[in-house]
Amino acid sequence: MILHHVPGSRSFRVLWLLEELGQEVELRLWSMTDGSLRSPEFLALSPAGRIPALEIDGRAIFESGAIVQYLTERAGRLAPAPGTPERADFLEWVSFAETQANIVQNLNFHHIFLRPAEARSAVMTKLDTKRLEVTMRALEGHLRGRDWLLGDFSGADCMLGFNVEAIFRFVRAERFPALAAYAARVTARPAYQRAVARGGATTIYTEDFYELPQA
Repeated sequence: MILHHVPGSRSFRVLWLLEELGQEVELRLWSMTDGSLRSPEFLALSPAGRIPALEIDGRAIFESGAIVQYLTERAGRLAPAPGTPERADFLEWVSFAETQANIVQNLNFHHIFLRPAEARSAVMTKLDTKRLEVTMRALEGHLRGRDWLLGDFSGADCMLGFNVEAIFRFVRAERFPALAAYAARVTARPAYQRAVARGGATTIYTEDFYELPQA
């Protein structure tokens, strides 16, 4: 297996899951800023030029949610079996994690990437922060009384757990104690820590918390 990876990106979900499964993988590192993700070499693996891509079983798979589903089915672990009622819960949370990650991505643009700073929209930043809060309230209610999304740890937690490093940079953790406790369990997992050590942590954040703009 070869995982095409950018530190701090969605490919971390796949690297973490592979650590949980105890499976070996070769890492190929890419950059989001040097244009290499638009190269013919990478587009042959991921046609939209997006990380991650995983070379496995004689082909390349892109989209982290699809890769997580494929790997858990292939291993027969860390997900309910296809055709069982519990499988719907797994698929819901895999998709929910990507919905939340897209909102986080928008907030990264609003607070960090969009330049000059005067081009940033205070209205859109506040709107996306509210959208993030909606997803966090849903998780807060779901996680009360359970450690993991499906009760036991699963690949859905690799999808959602990737988000927790970012969400509390935009919304205060004090309002979401169950979600904050979940985040602590995520980052305490040995496989998570091994994935960070091997794949690198995100470097985009220069502040612990990003305040809403005044406008």
